[in-house]
Amino acid sequence: MSVPIALAIAGSDSGGGAGIQADLKTFAALGVYGACVVTALTAQNTVKILGIHEVPAQFITAQMDAVFSDLDVAAVKIGMLGGAAAIAAVAAGLERHRARNVVLDTVMVATSGKRLLHEDAVGALRALTARARVVTPNLPEAAALLGEEEARDEKTMYAQAQQLLALGAGAVLIKGGHGSGPDSVDLLVEAGSCTRFAMPRIQTRNSHGGGCTLASAIAAGLAKNLALVDAVREAKTYVSDAIKVADRLEIGSGPGPLHHFHKWW
Repeated sequence: MSVPIALAIAGSDSGGGAGIQADLKTFAALGVYGACVVTALTAQNTVKILGIHEVPAQFITAQMDAVFSDLDVAAVKIGMLGGAAAIAAVAAGLERHRARNVVLDTVMVATSGKRLLHEDAVGALRALTARARVVTPNLPEAAALLGEEEARDEKTMYAQAQQLLALGAGAVLIKGGHGSGPDSVDLLVEAGSCTRFAMPRIQTRNSHGGGCTLASAIAAGLAKNLALVDAVREAKTYVSDAIKVADRLEIGSGPGPLHHFHKWW
């Protein structure tokens, strides 16, 4: 039985809600085989991050070479990278193995406020966007990448997405979850087109790992040969459904995870 394969390159969340754990759950839920390259270990739960141990760049390289030398990777999701050395190792690995369908989630700061990317690595992350088929920044991340104020309206979101597109990415999905209003609006900006996705905001405390899950769901769609706009649309529906029922889960005393397997249990 042939099954599409996606690779997650990201940090590990010991609480199981975000990072590599969310990526692999998402791949499994969407019918894709998941492999992984761990860039950092975190000691965290639903309340806070207690510590971060970054994986040496040479071991990130070893993991990538091991996976790509044996598995037919159809899509790659990139999340937490930590520092410039890790970013350089990942960029070199993507080029060396001619990675396809790269989805770059520009992770910088955790929901708890803990920095997940060194400040001196922002430029390296900005350069990495050129290797992505689609980049998925939220409003604070887009602003940080560009050195601008956070967008407060769709016109500014579109303008910032255009600037990120000019850095070399194939497309930019700028996410409005940090915005205001009854709807959460995302814009998928490609050369010559802009697709608007709007969904009602869902009141829940359990949305930990939402960005990781969305990027992974997009990668899963691309691994299954969906067109980018269709992969984004299906990913947003999956994430929205997983958030709607997240309060059924009683996990931890802080913001809990999405319900990745809501269709099954």
